[in-house]
Amino acid sequence: MEPSSPNDLWAAVHAERARLAEDLAGLDDAQWAAQSLCERWTVEDVVAHLTAVASIGRLRWYRSVLGARFDFDLHNQRRLEEHRGATAAETLQRFHAVVGNTVGPSKDTAAWLGEVVVHGQDVRRPLGLPRTPPVDTVTAVARFFVRKDFAVPSRRAAQGLRLVATDGPFTSGSGPLVAGTTLALTMALAGRAACCDVLTGEGVPILRSRCPPA
Repeated sequence: MEPSSPNDLWAAVHAERARLAEDLAGLDDAQWAAQSLCERWTVEDVVAHLTAVASIGRLRWYRSVLGARFDFDLHNQRRLEEHRGATAAETLQRFHAVVGNTVGPSKDTAAWLGEVVVHGQDVRRPLGLPRTPPVDTVTAVARFFVRKDFAVPSRRAAQGLRLVATDGPFTSGSGPLVAGTTLALTMALAGRAACCDVLTGEGVPILRSRCPPA
């Protein structure tokens, strides 16, 4: 069942964090240092970022953003460094400690689900880890992404396009068609241009052109 209530969304967040932590448990040093789909971040950097996201409430988030003078890249980098351990094992331990947290800078719980779904793939795909989130979970993220720009300009990316999932109930918009799995559509809306390679339809070049650097 697709999560929609705050409680159901948080349960999905916790489940995806736990699955990701499980997948990361066997990584060696080279894998932790591998480049993620986020162009500036390694796998370890992404995990530290997810720990930061799960550890910061609204007031502290505002203070951090103000301290960075609304430079969100600087804000994210500072918080990432705060939660990165002295070793990869410590970084993973810190992530384990926040798996069950229900903390976030806003009440947009679907956004925090999107963080772990998208960043989970940012690290799994380069490492060849096969696990993907349940379609119902990703559907909730896709619906949020076409409704609101949050950490990524996903709503703008979807404008004027007809998005159709081939593996679930998600559809959105009108215009040139973009079809594919719910996860591929969601990742493309999050700016991961490589995921456009597995999408079909006349709208794919338009969506690809709207993918900023991750």
